[in-house]
Amino acid sequence: MLKAVLFDMDGVIIDSEPQHARAAVLALQRYNIDISIDYAYKFIGTTTYHMCSKMIEDFKIPATAEELLKANEEMKDSLTRAEGYEAIPYVVELMKDLHCHGIKMIIASSSSGPSILEVMQYLHIEDIFDGYISGTNVSHPKPAPDIFLTAARQLGVAPDECIVIEDSYNGVTAAAAAGIPSIGYLNPNSGEQDLSQAAMLIEGFDEIDYNFINTVYQHAHMLPATILQTDRLILRELSTEDIEAYCYIVNKPGVREHLTNFSNDVELEKEKQKAYIKNIYHFYGCGLWGIYTKESNRLIGRCGIEYKAQNQEDIYELSYLLDPDYQGQGYASEAVLATIQYGFDQLGIPRITAFVQKNNVRSQQLALRIGMVKNEEEAIDQRECYRYDICKT
Repeated sequence: MLKAVLFDMDGVIIDSEPQHARAAVLALQRYNIDISIDYAYKFIGTTTYHMCSKMIEDFKIPATAEELLKANEEMKDSLTRAEGYEAIPYVVELMKDLHCHGIKMIIASSSSGPSILEVMQYLHIEDIFDGYISGTNVSHPKPAPDIFLTAARQLGVAPDECIVIEDSYNGVTAAAAAGIPSIGYLNPNSGEQDLSQAAMLIEGFDEIDYNFINTVYQHAHMLPATILQTDRLILRELSTEDIEAYCYIVNKPGVREHLTNFSNDVELEKEKQKAYIKNIYHFYGCGLWGIYTKESNRLIGRCGIEYKAQNQEDIYELSYLLDPDYQGQGYASEAVLATIQYGFDQLGIPRITAFVQKNNVRSQQLALRIGMVKNEEEAIDQRECYRYDICKT
């Protein structure tokens, strides 16, 4: 279960990497050494002390690491006084959403403790965080795992109950070494960073919330993600453990006749579901989900959206199936309406389509009842169907 999110600071919370790189350039100019901004970017994700030590080694600077570090900090302070701190767009909104959902948060940054605290106070986020860890206070900085393992201990959670948000190679490497999945933020101001070890890559935080973070966490741990909830239902990804219960529903009278490509071999269906989890759920972020009652957590059907390229058209196909024992109680309408809204709001789908067999009168009535428009007839998997569409308004 996700209990904590560990945030890097520079390049994730504040867009400080360009400022830090310019400070390094200005600090070396005191020693009559000119470096490119790209050289400074190589040290993103490491401590400033490590950067200063490496610069002294590379350029034979007649100074100690402490002296160069002091010059660098003076340059950073000067730039900060002139420019302030620029928060990454929407990241503070994400923090507040995580806080509202009871998620613990900590900043685990290579910056110094006073610098981290100053940023927290500047952005007025110190009250929603559970503390911070500086890379200067652990034995081995990123890419070693020390900072994230220390952060988890400080929060009182296990590493497998955490997720990390990072923007650097050193950061995602440290997270992987700690056994913690990470989300890699592709910050264009963080230079060319290899974030391939991250569980998920994002280009911004404008559509990132608790549900997104929790889904990434669940996928990283091969857990079925909860997609949405209604008053009476939970829709979540089907696991291989759900297949036996699903097969039981499928083989009830009046259900199997409306399905294609389904066998009586439960073990085969489990293997197919394993592939579906990896190639559909994890890749597309949508698919056919299980419908569960909140009251009993019982699987009572399946509903969802699948992407298909059909006749040179991008189709987002809505499918739904309900246990006959639960029909006539409004469960199908409840699940389908919530799925359509999720497709419009969360997946950004402009139009959702359903293909309903001509002999499936109940599903045809449902499609019309929820506002779908009946269109032309189409043959789907050699079965005559009516096409229904609904568009985002």
